[in-house]
Amino acid sequence: MPSLVQIATGRSHPILRKLTSVGAGSDNDVVLGEPDVAETHALIRLETGRFLLIAPSRTWPVRVNARRVRKHVLEHGDEIGVGDALLRFNLWDEPGTLEVSHPEVDRGDVMDAYRRLADFTARLAERVEVVDLLEALLDEVVALTGADKGFLLTVDGADLDAPLRVRAARNLNRERLEATVEDVSDSIIAKVVKSRAPLIVSDALHDAQFQSSLSVVALRLCSVMCAPLVFRGDLLGVIYLGNDNVVNLFEPEGLEILMIFASQAALLMQHARQRHALQADNQRLRTALEGKRFGSLIGACDAMREVYRLVERVAAAATDISVLVLGETGTGKELIAREIHQRSARASGPFVAVNCGAIPENLLESELFGHRRGAFTGAVDHKLGSFQTADKGTLFLDEIGEMPVHLQVKLLRAIQERAVTRVGDNKPSPIDIRLIAATHVNLEQAIADGRFREDLYYRINVVSIALPPLRQRDEDVVLIARFLLERYAVDYGRTIEGLTNDAVLAIRKHAWPGNIRELENRLKKAVVLADEALISAADLDLDDDLLADRVLPLAEAKERFQRRYIDEVLALNDGNRTQTARDLGVDPRTIFRHLEKARGDDDLD
Repeated sequence: MPSLVQIATGRSHPILRKLTSVGAGSDNDVVLGEPDVAETHALIRLETGRFLLIAPSRTWPVRVNARRVRKHVLEHGDEIGVGDALLRFNLWDEPGTLEVSHPEVDRGDVMDAYRRLADFTARLAERVEVVDLLEALLDEVVALTGADKGFLLTVDGADLDAPLRVRAARNLNRERLEATVEDVSDSIIAKVVKSRAPLIVSDALHDAQFQSSLSVVALRLCSVMCAPLVFRGDLLGVIYLGNDNVVNLFEPEGLEILMIFASQAALLMQHARQRHALQADNQRLRTALEGKRFGSLIGACDAMREVYRLVERVAAAATDISVLVLGETGTGKELIAREIHQRSARASGPFVAVNCGAIPENLLESELFGHRRGAFTGAVDHKLGSFQTADKGTLFLDEIGEMPVHLQVKLLRAIQERAVTRVGDNKPSPIDIRLIAATHVNLEQAIADGRFREDLYYRINVVSIALPPLRQRDEDVVLIARFLLERYAVDYGRTIEGLTNDAVLAIRKHAWPGNIRELENRLKKAVVLADEALISAADLDLDDDLLADRVLPLAEAKERFQRRYIDEVLALNDGNRTQTARDLGVDPRTIFRHLEKARGDDDLD
């Protein structure tokens, strides 16, 4: 399995994602606490079967085999320098390399611990309450270490600075204990919380550091072992094991086992925290939707509020007024037409939709106006056209800008006379419809080019409604995405809990050239193919957008602006560095250093 190994410690980080981040920030896949490491210092992207190392910022250099790089295709054994940290890239596992010394542990104890861990991990896949899982975890830890009681304390709620509370407490007989924070040593826990490191106290009553603690004296503690629950740098709680009768009970190998279970508990707590946040988020979404829905339409930006106002007024007006809906492909023009129909006095009548751009030209006339039997080859029966089918209701002609010019004449006559004549017939039939047309074509330009009749344009454009593209709808795009995600998860029988933070950021940044139709397709694909319960930017195929348009740290943004501005002033002065320094009010050496740095970066590229 591909991995990054910290050479100083031997710690291995498997590369499991398409995009792996390395840096000092706690949300990175590989977190480094070394000096001179940026929040996100380096990225490794899986690209057509190879691993590409990327240095996102010129300010924070990345080295491969002691040579500074901006981009580099990694090979097995490459050494990556990130600040003061040194990592080795392994394309495959190499047993025996970078060995880390561990205390000698009895093989039977290790296998028993692994068996218990495997049994507990299997239970994680079951739909079991979190408290039950935490109690099961404590039972296994107590049994393996020889403690006579165990406590799992967590941070209350999402506030990581809140005081700890007892979430689960068990004794050696696998029984639930009624316990509070007063039943454990606050001094020992305080040390673990502060250091984020596990701790063994072999004889608390005679320990120089803890013997004066009131809690140690009151509880008459003998052996204590305590480990932090840490997830990506955040302290979620601690596991506290104690024995009131035996001193020197806990050994380093027991602490190692405890840390394994502590990592499982931290993962479990983080998932519970995320699930709780998602449930609250979904509830907020449902509440928000109530105030931001207009029938089947979702959104509350200013442009959409104006659309809703027009829809309401048109629907309430005379029911034969023609409406022209304008907007890019995928903006929801048919939904607007349906909403007008449903809100009008014609709601009890039919709604008939015809896509003029999807029907072959030789069939479109028959589709719209109908035909008599024998009117042409293949006309074996009488057929009602869409105009007659929509009688007493609404006819929606989508992509009317694609209609052939010779059919536009017949359409104009049908609108003017409120009657249609079937193909092969000479007797007109009266119709009672509201006509709603839609197009993404600039009809005024089409009129100028001779592709659309001007008289027809004024007949269908009594009232026009312009739909904004998705990229101009502010926060509506995230609201729509979450609504559709919940719906598709049900449709496809998938357990999808929501969107990751990077997915939300990518959705906001993407230009959405295909508008809502593109959003729907990306979400459907993600729901079907995603491996996790949270949809990521990679699942939506938007991770490249996120990488290309990421939010920059303020210092880096300032540096970019300064470099670009100096280059612009240099260009205005035809490269005259002295004049540029004079215009900018800086020492000429500043301009020289800028040019030297620019040349150095070009050499690296």
